Amino acid sequence: MIESILEEILSGKELGPDEARELFATEERDLLLLMHAADAVRKKHCGNKIDLCSLINAKSGLCPEDCKFCAQSARHRTGCGVYPLVGVEKMVNAARQAKRYGATNFCIVISGEGPTRKEFEKIKDAIKKINRTVGIKVDCSLGSMEIGMVRELKALGIDRFNHNLETSREFYGNICTTHSYESRLGMVGMLKEAGIKPCCGGIIGMGEGSDERLNLAFTLKKMDIGCVPINIFNPRKGTPLEHIKPIEPLEAIKTIAVFRLILPKAVIKVAGGRESGLRDLQAMAFMAGANGMIIGGYLTTKGRSVEQDLQMVKDLGFGVNKEAL
Repeated sequence: MIESILEEILSGKELGPDEARELFATEERDLLLLMHAADAVRKKHCGNKIDLCSLINAKSGLCPEDCKFCAQSARHRTGCGVYPLVGVEKMVNAARQAKRYGATNFCIVISGEGPTRKEFEKIKDAIKKINRTVGIKVDCSLGSMEIGMVRELKALGIDRFNHNLETSREFYGNICTTHSYESRLGMVGMLKEAGIKPCCGGIIGMGEGSDERLNLAFTLKKMDIGCVPINIFNPRKGTPLEHIKPIEPLEAIKTIAVFRLILPKAVIKVAGGRESGLRDLQAMAFMAGANGMIIGGYLTTKGRSVEQDLQMVKDLGFGVNKEAL
């Protein structure tokens, strides 16, 4: 069945929901075959290069939203670091560090519903200086914004903006009630309207089932998303989901492989939770169709050393994509 599906995808046929469900039922003994299929599709459509990006948590904590997974929500007692928007120089220096790491893209991330006008002007100043002095592609993840602000970002050369759907429409009410799924879809549509490429994915392992993961993947496919971060849930103490049992590493690998077969041309980026969720199996994610990762740490948790990640890329025989989305 896996071989037959692979032949069809390589010949140009799109994977349907029923076939994807069959793939999610793959037993552990056949997981290597599924990984091989996903790897073959990745090689055909994306080549043999990894998309590396790095980020700065430029404003942390005190978010009014109630996302049950998030350590930065003011509604949860997590001990997360809380600070206002950092200065322009700190953002610029972080961009310089990202470039030294070998990242192609640097993302400015803030917590909360969206930036105030004062915060936005500071972020714009940082983007201008990074463009002028660093020479790295700048991405943003600034929450929900008005179309005018989005167009201002586009005018500064921003061509990628992260706004995750987090999970499927059906499961979304289990993790957030303070804003709707439709609002997230609307923000992604606004980005596309303004000519900015959405970086849009979600989190696996929050208690959802395989059907919810498939629904998320097919929603992303319908929206023609070209960069899909897959975060692996890392339960944070003090959040409503702190007692969720972490997803098994092999289940995460299977999910990545199926996402690749559903989204053959996308950058499938293994993001937050990579180290805790995959443990010693991190390299397997890139043998199962992934072709991107965040290096240098995440929002409220540290990653492993950049040197280890770059060595893994080299050991796997990948190059670094210097022309990332």
